[in-house]
Amino acid sequence: MADIIHLECTECSRINYTTFRNKKKGTDKLQKKKYCRFDRKHTVHKETK
Repeated sequence: MADIIHLECTECSRINYTTFRNKKKGTDKLQKKKYCRFDRKHTVHKETK
């Protein structure tokens, strides 16, 4: 029941990470604070399709 989703950096708009998300547990977009190697700092990454 889990889907593969991509996480995109909000500052540089590049897809840096992939992860799994359970469709049944939550319907809102996932946001995580992760390290962006292009910006060389921790930024917020949002879910994309």
